[in-house]
This record gives sequence, structure tokens and C-alpha cells, in this order.
Amino acid sequence: MKSKIVIFLSVAYVLFMAVLAFFYYTDGDHKKALVAASGVVCGAIPLILALFIRLQFNLPLIIFYFIFLMSSQYFGSILGWYGLGWWDFFLHVMSGVLLAFAGIALCERFVHRRAGKEISSWFVFLFTLSFAVLGGVVWEIYEFSMDQFFGMTLQGGGNKDTMLDLIADTLGGIIIALQAGRLNTSKDEEMQGG
Repeated sequence: MKSKIVIFLSVAYVLFMAVLAFFYYTDGDHKKALVAASGVVCGAIPLILALFIRLQFNLPLIIFYFIFLMSSQYFGSILGWYGLGWWDFFLHVMSGVLLAFAGIALCERFVHRRAGKEISSWFVFLFTLSFAVLGGVVWEIYEFSMDQFFGMTLQGGGNKDTMLDLIADTLGGIIIALQAGRLNTSKDEEMQGG
């Protein structure tokens, strides 16, 4: 059932963005066509991970991923909501949350099952937060590189934009990391009490 939902979401998003890419390309709006084409690639990632690499994430993470893609690519870039001023900060908080959830999923997948009971809550907190912040840093490196090498203006506000983005990514990561650490503490207490 879960894989059918992932396939449906991926195919629906890819088709939606492909139609938009075709429409904007034929209309001569190459910037929006490029954003929509990148949406095709981003929308296919969960499908590729599930079908070819057999790496699957939980359903809430996948759903949140598509909400984030729609918010950033369609509402933000294509409809121009980045012009609202607060939209970019909001999306960076969302990306911090998304990356933190992905960090939790990876931690659960790569830590040996028997070791899971022995893992410190602080380790879970730090890993989750670090993963979210690292994702934000990598994104800012990408923005800086595109601006430097291709003359783009992804860092519209320069250093201030970068720092606000990193703060927002960190806030999103902290929100989820605190919950992950707290849940792990609850597991520890149950193990000791039982």
C-alpha cells in the first residue's frame, strides 16, 4: 500500500511538472520551464529510491517531501511567492524539518537494531540536528556556486540571506531533534522501568 502511494505521488508530481515545463517552454518563459523541469527530476527521486535502490522512507516523510516541493517549486518559484518576503524563511524552516526527519530515518536504518536500545538521546538529538544543518549548508554552497559561476542571483540578499536561511534550517532541525531526543529518552526510561 505504501509503495503504491509513493508511486502515485511521484507520478502525479512528475506529470504535473512535465505539463508545466512544456507549457512554459512553448510560451517562451524559459525560467519557469527550467523550474518545472527540475520539478520532474525532484519528483522522480522517491520513485527511483523505492524501485531501483530499494531505499524507502516512511510515508509521512514522503508526503512532507512533496508538500515541500510543491511549496518551493510551484508556489515559490513559478507563482512567485518568494516575493512575499517571509516565504523563503518559512521554506527553510520546512527544509530543516524535512532534513531532520530524513536524518532520523537514516539513523534508524543504519544503526544496528540491537544497538538502538543503547543509543544515547543526545546522540539522536545531535545526529538529527547536524543532518538538518548540513543539508542547509550544502544548499547555501549550491546557491553561492550558481551565483559565482553562472551569474545567477540565488543569494539575493547576500550574506544576510545566507545567514537567515541557515538560522531557519537550524530552527526546523532543532524542533524535530528535540522531539527525536525526547522520544529516545522515553524509550530508555521504558527499557529501564520494564
